[in-house]
Amino acid sequence: MTTGAPTQATPDRGPRVAASSRVAGLLVALLVLVAVALLSIAVGSRSIPLGTVLDALFHRDGSDSSYVVWSIRVPRTLIGIAVGASLGMAGALMQALTRNPLADPGLLGINAGAATAAALSVGVLGVTDLRAFVWFAFLGAAVAGFVLYVIAGRGGASPVRLALAGTAVSAALTGLTQAMTLLDTQTLDQMRFWTVGSLERADGGTLVRVLPFLVAGLVLALFLARPLNALALGDDAGKSLGAHLGWTRALTLVAVTLLAGAATAAVGPLVFVGLAVPHMVRAITGPDQRWVVPYCALLAPALLLLADVLGRVIAREEIDVGVVTALLGAPLFIALVRHTKAGRA
Repeated sequence: MTTGAPTQATPDRGPRVAASSRVAGLLVALLVLVAVALLSIAVGSRSIPLGTVLDALFHRDGSDSSYVVWSIRVPRTLIGIAVGASLGMAGALMQALTRNPLADPGLLGINAGAATAAALSVGVLGVTDLRAFVWFAFLGAAVAGFVLYVIAGRGGASPVRLALAGTAVSAALTGLTQAMTLLDTQTLDQMRFWTVGSLERADGGTLVRVLPFLVAGLVLALFLARPLNALALGDDAGKSLGAHLGWTRALTLVAVTLLAGAATAAVGPLVFVGLAVPHMVRAITGPDQRWVVPYCALLAPALLLLADVLGRVIAREEIDVGVVTALLGAPLFIALVRHTKAGRA
């Protein structure tokens, strides 16, 4: 009688400990994000002491510091948090959907669709207002996602078909965008800052316009975590576990389009955030999407804001965050690849 109790308790204790450690990790990730956000508000061409930042946040007045904090730094930080979270979650969904560890939102042509529509709006319609520019970019991302699913959807939209169709769509749209920008100098002038990727030109109005799409993508991503876990075991195993392959892939593509499309429309295409962060997260949480998605929602914006801060301080003139993420992402991803190989050796 006494020997049976411990053997039944032991299997339950391990999962509880694992879950509690993951929850603790989420709290640590949240604290890291808060710390980096405060750093983003404090650091810039004019540095503001942390105490002054906290005082301005909680006691808004008419001082110069309060103006800089609320009118410039806070909107920029909030758009960085929203965009970073969206790109991190979109990358995690992409890698789960295609079962490709090198997948990111650019693989499906979402970024290319946004860029093409933005170039068309400038070159053909003469759009110069960023408020209209964002809507065209998001529409292009949505159309690219729809075209991709139409092309790859026949036969079940398998991971290989999605990856191949996405590469083809991305290549075609990128070529069209480059042709328009090279043949029209006005389009090139309007597009060149956006295509690099920058938080500097986004404002609170930009965040308000894209936030509904980002929230919808977040909710959908959390809802899809369990079905994507089933699909990770293979199509047959996923079906046996009750996952609907077609609906899961279609809804995942919708979520990626909402997240990556809105983020790209707001600040331009940013590389490596959606690619590298899910790898870092899986090293902490394992492959369970129920934990990967929320971790990415916290750690990806922390990485993006840190890159934005570095872009403000490493040179006399501010360097756009898209350049910094590329410079940081390349060696970081190489280190992750080498670590993965060493772990498998």
